[in-house]
Amino acid sequence: MTVLVIGGSGFLGAELVRQAAMAGHATAATYASRPGTASHAAWYPLDLRDPGRVDAVMAEVCADLVVNASSGKADWAVTAQGPVRLAMAAAKYGSRLVHVSSDAVFSGARVHYDESCLPDPVTPYGAAKAAAETGILLVHPQAVVARTSLIIGDGDSVHERVVHELAAGTREGVLFTDDIRCPVHVADLAAALLELACGDAAGVHHLAGSDAVSRHELGILIARRDGLDASRLPTGLRAHSTLPGALDLRLDSRATQRTLRTTLRAAHQFCTTPA
Repeated sequence: MTVLVIGGSGFLGAELVRQAAMAGHATAATYASRPGTASHAAWYPLDLRDPGRVDAVMAEVCADLVVNASSGKADWAVTAQGPVRLAMAAAKYGSRLVHVSSDAVFSGARVHYDESCLPDPVTPYGAAKAAAETGILLVHPQAVVARTSLIIGDGDSVHERVVHELAAGTREGVLFTDDIRCPVHVADLAAALLELACGDAAGVHHLAGSDAVSRHELGILIARRDGLDASRLPTGLRAHSTLPGALDLRLDSRATQRTLRTTLRAAHQFCTTPA
């Protein structure tokens, strides 16, 4: 089986490449600026804004499974339109597609969101992600849209680096006590995405941890795991900032979890051992 990871040089993409290769799949991956370091993958430059290049990569790789872990932030052409082009190509070449979406498609107005909830984004990034979801399922109804939350690793995620820098006093800023999400470990997320890709699931699925924690609470868990002084982590309220987006937003992943062998561990579980 051939697996193609779109955005394979990113944080989640690199873990997908690693796990796909470990499982014995022929693995290919794309990158926007520079290839990843994994030597067991075939690397292809790809700009999702270029329909011709998307089609060319899909035709050359002949992937059975495609996982889109790319990130274009609020760039509409990359984040909204690019995944739809990819979905059209996947449908054309008969490839299963799993697209990684975000809890940013929700406003946070109702706090708890399961797979039946309709997107109501309040940021440009959330709007782009929501548009991609709609377009993908329209052109490739057998595709999987997998929404996730804050992705944490074993010391190498953005949030973990911020925690280390704040604890060391080399970075200015605060960790919000009112900004609540359901973090997921990158290894669990990648395994769940590949499990969905290898099955016959379709439609919207949620892949987040079961713990709802603030960014400050998560920072404390990371600091304790990594032997840092958690008391050095400054606190603040996102409600007092100018940052847009939801405050308390909790993805309910229970329906998807019941269908998976992969366990989506809670933050209190995956932050209990040193990185």
